[in-house]
Amino acid sequence: MLLLAAAFIVAFVLLLYMVSPLISPKPLKLAGAHVVVTGGSSGIGKCIAIECFKQGAFITLVARDESKLVQAKKEIEKYAINDKQVVLCISVDVSKDYRQVENVIKQAQEKLGPVDMLVNCAGTSIAGKFEEIDIDRFSRLMKVNYLGSVYPSRAVISTMKERRLGRIVFVSSQAGQLGLFGYTAYSPTKFALRGLAEALQMEIKPYNVYVTVAYPPDTDTPGFAEENKSKFQVTAATSWHSGEEVLNHMITALNREVVTMGLFRTIALFYLGSFDSIVRRCMMQRERCEKEEKTD
Repeated sequence: MLLLAAAFIVAFVLLLYMVSPLISPKPLKLAGAHVVVTGGSSGIGKCIAIECFKQGAFITLVARDESKLVQAKKEIEKYAINDKQVVLCISVDVSKDYRQVENVIKQAQEKLGPVDMLVNCAGTSIAGKFEEIDIDRFSRLMKVNYLGSVYPSRAVISTMKERRLGRIVFVSSQAGQLGLFGYTAYSPTKFALRGLAEALQMEIKPYNVYVTVAYPPDTDTPGFAEENKSKFQVTAATSWHSGEEVLNHMITALNREVVTMGLFRTIALFYLGSFDSIVRRCMMQRERCEKEEKTD
């Protein structure tokens, strides 16, 4: 029975692999495109901005620290492939005030044109035992990691739908797929991005606007170095023996999740596909009604 289930999962994955080129959106051409990267002054955000700039994109970097933004701008500009490319820097806290975020996005679009792709990289992390984390940190992480992606996405979505063109990227984490010891404040914020992405994709897919969620593992960034300061405190708080037990338990749970998640995720995909079809039919029906009203 187990072998049969495994064979079914493998066959389904192979089928998806073969069908994906037919149902996947066309790649967005970055040459001349306007790419906005939040959290773009360092780490993953800055690296993404560099890669997009190498392909001819115009970049808007959004972050809080103005001095880091200026330094990142100088570094990115070294990779220009033509003299028309521009790197625009905007200093703002994307998790604080939506109206402020909306205004800076408008400013960026006035200077560099409509946003073709938004990459939400702004985020922070902290590790610690649930009862030892300051209660205010839970709220802060949710604002930065979740609302810090909601606000910029909300600011660009209308224009993308009007143009029938756009890509939105959410940078989640491996901790956004599995809850991990010491990440009770962090993991839920990254889980939330996955739910947002799936629900949002249903709404905007008919407009040729697509959502991507990235789940990077531990990455050598300034943010990860800061996270390790609290992570080491958690490790030091347990003996080697108890730490080893926790690690073994996590590995066992991970293996169990991997084995069962494929089946449940497969079932969920059928539901998602069904809802997606309903949304598309309703949109087509609404467009027909609007055309008929205009004709009358």
